[in-house]
Amino acid sequence: MRKTFMIAECLRRYAWWRLNRADERDEGRNARSAIALLNAAAYAADLPDDAPIVERLSAAGSFSGEEFRLPEAAVRIVRFWHYEEPGGSPHDLLDAIAAMAQPVNIPAQRDGEQPLRR
Repeated sequence: MRKTFMIAECLRRYAWWRLNRADERDEGRNARSAIALLNAAAYAADLPDDAPIVERLSAAGSFSGEEFRLPEAAVRIVRFWHYEEPGGSPHDLLDAIAAMAQPVNIPAQRDGEQPLRR
């Protein structure tokens, strides 16, 4: 299965989750979020597997067998994508997911040229 299809399927699951939460009191927020996630899923499905964003997600280890798994830090971004207000393109969402998937590189703290002392 293509990696882009796995990403799309993951986003579709969250879109269905949003649709199942829709009710008359949410003022259309759940529906708006679901539509934005379905739009992002369609965008992801159309990407080639060698697209830079897909390569970033692959390098971060976001694929497990035949499934794309959101990094824990990215789950909240996806769950609330366009929920409060519309904003951001499908590419912006994938870029945010990829940024959350990559480990933070923290350089060692140095005191000038002196080795670290304990």
